Amino acid sequence: MSAVDRVVLHDSWKEALRNEFESDYMAQLREFLLEERNAGKRIFPPSKLIFNALDSCPLPNVKVVIIGQDPYIFSGQAHGLCFSVPPGVKQPPSLMNIFKEVADDLRENTSSGETFSPSSGSLLGWAAQGVLLLNATLTVLEGASGSHQNQGWERFTDRVVEIVNEQCEHVVFLLWGAYAKAKGERVSRDQHCVLTAAHPSPLAAHNGFFGCRHFSRANNYLRDHGIEEIDWRRTDA
Repeated sequence: MSAVDRVVLHDSWKEALRNEFESDYMAQLREFLLEERNAGKRIFPPSKLIFNALDSCPLPNVKVVIIGQDPYIFSGQAHGLCFSVPPGVKQPPSLMNIFKEVADDLRENTSSGETFSPSSGSLLGWAAQGVLLLNATLTVLEGASGSHQNQGWERFTDRVVEIVNEQCEHVVFLLWGAYAKAKGERVSRDQHCVLTAAHPSPLAAHNGFFGCRHFSRANNYLRDHGIEEIDWRRTDA
């Protein structure tokens, strides 16, 4: 049985990423993760959720890509989708700021006057509609941001971005902060829509994230290209 056959992942991504899963660098990454676990270290998210962003958003369904950096580092938070936490878990500050911008965007750009105040911090509902919520690094040690950077994940997720760029049409890339902007540098601006802003963290959100109106702008682009819009109010699956 090959490594790709053991991965909890939608078949569309298994096929597209087969060469990556069978590569030497991914074998080295698997060995690194095994050594971390054998040393008694806690790794987030749980193994079955490492590829949750891809599994929850099959390649043919991708309409929007949002790029984060690391999974959350505290117990119960990370479940494989950037910025998202499972239902019942307190919303982290960056996610709260994302929801604030969604609420302001909806209030300003919809005629219905609808309010938006999600009770859950889960973004599985976005993923189900075609939003790929991709962290650049797919695992992390408990309490240690950046602990699994430069072990191979960035190369893997670069390839994910390349595949979306090459195989999908008219995708909206929402790149928040310098790291995400660098990750999306090679995305074709002729083929896709690339929107950039400051990171939604409390330290940066007032420097250009608030007021970016990326959610309505993304839907305008999708609609203009005959693609069903994202209902940003539907966050939890």
